[in-house]
Amino acid sequence: MKRSLVCCLLLVTACAAGAGGAAAALVPPPGYAAPVGDGDGKIHDCPRNATPYVKTLNFPSKYAGSDEARDDLNARSEREYVRRTAPITALEKGVARQVDDYIDTGRREALECALRLLADWSAARGLEGPATTHSGKSMRKWALGSVASAYLRLKFSASRPLREVDAGSVRQIEQWMARLAERVVDEWSDQPPKKVNNHEYWAAWAVTAAAVALNRRDLFDWGMQQYRYAARQIDDEGYLPNELKRDTRALFYHNYALAPLAMIAAFGKANGIDLASENDRALERLARRVIEGVDDPDDFEDKTGEEQVVPDPDERSKFAWLEPYCWTFTCDPEMQEKLEELRPLSSTRLGGKVSDLFSG
Repeated sequence: MKRSLVCCLLLVTACAAGAGGAAAALVPPPGYAAPVGDGDGKIHDCPRNATPYVKTLNFPSKYAGSDEARDDLNARSEREYVRRTAPITALEKGVARQVDDYIDTGRREALECALRLLADWSAARGLEGPATTHSGKSMRKWALGSVASAYLRLKFSASRPLREVDAGSVRQIEQWMARLAERVVDEWSDQPPKKVNNHEYWAAWAVTAAAVALNRRDLFDWGMQQYRYAARQIDDEGYLPNELKRDTRALFYHNYALAPLAMIAAFGKANGIDLASENDRALERLARRVIEGVDDPDDFEDKTGEEQVVPDPDERSKFAWLEPYCWTFTCDPEMQEKLEELRPLSSTRLGGKVSDLFSG
């Protein structure tokens, strides 16, 4: 019943927008219009283990057996999670890397690999099965975010590479992404306030990326609505109360939550929507709190009463949010310096080489 209601609401919104006929086409930030290059760099092999996943999305949690804080990793459960989600991870990384390679070098085999992966999964209706665990639902929205944000680079490149692709194949891929996006909306809407955390933000990012790729204003509006709710969760000190519940991993998950929120804010800006000012520039408070916490986690430790797992600056993908954030806001000198130190930044679930998209 809930899924039917959500889908009906999305359809009504889409029809109303179409009837008005006045809404501008959705666009990503300008960096996505980069033309295809002709570099001579090495390209990645096309993955062979990205077999379309058509079974029930039933994956264990890496924190199985942990208490309510969900901050104790279960090594055995994590290994099982990695094993069972391997085809989905191969899809995510494969599409992002192949699109990056194609945009950098113009090598046709990279484009063909990315499109073949998307065509195979869409034809098999991969990732469309029921999700019976929280990790199952999570993998669906993470995978959608990865493939949709990489696909945006092909869709909006000034070189228009999709013009050379069979229209039926493009239509099949985009219809598949639309079905996944609608499923994600259904699965991550109307959560109890005490449970709304980074997972909902990642769902909102995935749907926002798909919305722009598909020019679906109804899906886009849902992503904007989710961002606004997230902004209201950020308190006056820049903390997310539901992430503070993660005890030893509170700082880690505050940082993790920034990636989807910064991307949504950037996409809002690209479409004339000022999300940056929401809740008195809440995202700015969160970003400063995190950067200060990475340098000195004492405040997080005082808040939680626990020693913190600090995001490792050497794992640069964890700070890829700095690129869209500094494009949307005016970064202070300390944050800008950190960004310069970390570049180039890349993240599969933000679509690949993020620095290429925002540093121009």
